[in-house]
Amino acid sequence: MMEQPTKAPAGRPGGADTGRQTAARVCAPRAPVLEGPGEPGPTWSLPSLALLAVTAAVLLGAALWHLALVFLSIAPPGPVQRTYAHAIEAHVNPEFGQDWQLFAPQPLQANVRVEARLRTAAGSGTPRTGRWTSLTAQDIAAVRHNSLPSHADQNLLRRAWDFYRDTHNRREMPTDARGALAAQYVKRIALLRLADDAHGARITALQVRSRAVPVPPPHWSDPAPVRNTPHRTLPWWPVTDDDRRGL
Repeated sequence: MMEQPTKAPAGRPGGADTGRQTAARVCAPRAPVLEGPGEPGPTWSLPSLALLAVTAAVLLGAALWHLALVFLSIAPPGPVQRTYAHAIEAHVNPEFGQDWQLFAPQPLQANVRVEARLRTAAGSGTPRTGRWTSLTAQDIAAVRHNSLPSHADQNLLRRAWDFYRDTHNRREMPTDARGALAAQYVKRIALLRLADDAHGARITALQVRSRAVPVPPPHWSDPAPVRNTPHRTLPWWPVTDDDRRGL
C-alpha cells in the first residue's frame, strides 16, 4: 500500500517558504506614494495670491504707461501731445534727447571736428596760449578698433556741441534759456580733456572752435557736393575756481 504525500495544514499554504515571504513583505520599506497627474498639488495662500495679483497689475500698468508715452513722443503732433507735453518730455527725455537721424531722409552731410585750447598763467603771471587740440580726434581714437566702444566716447562731445549750436546764434549769443547750460556743458568737457595739458599751471581761459568738412554725396545723388568748409571759433571763456573744481 503506497503512502500519500503529506499535505500542508489548512490555513498555511506554502509551508515555511510562504511564511518567510510574508515576513519579508511586512519588514520591507514601503515606497512613497506619488501624486497622480489628476491629484491636486500644493495650494497658494490668499495673501500670496493677492501679492502676485498686485505685482502683475503694477508691472502691466507700468509697461502700458511707458509704451503710451513713447508712442506719443514719436507720433505726429496733436492735442494729446500738447496737453501732456510736460509728462511726455520728462519720461522720454530724462537725460539725453532721442535721435532718429539714422532713419531720417536727410542724414548728416558733414564731419564736425571740435577743437579747444587753453590759456594758462605761469608763476610769474605771464599768460601762455596753448596749441589747438582736436577733441573729436580723441573720441575717434578711442572708438576705432574697439569692439565695445563707450557711449560717452561716441556721443558725449557730439551731443554737447549740437546742444550748444542749437541754442546759440552766429554771434555766439544764447537764443533761449538753455544757452548758458549748453555753454557750461561744452566748457566742462573741454576742461576735463585738456586739464593735463596745463602741466600744473593755472588755467585762466578756454577757447573752442569747430570745423565741418562736407561728406561727398554718392555718385547717384542729385545734389551737388558742398565746397565750403564752415568754421566757427568761439570767444575766450574765462575759467574760474568753480570751473576747475573736480577736474
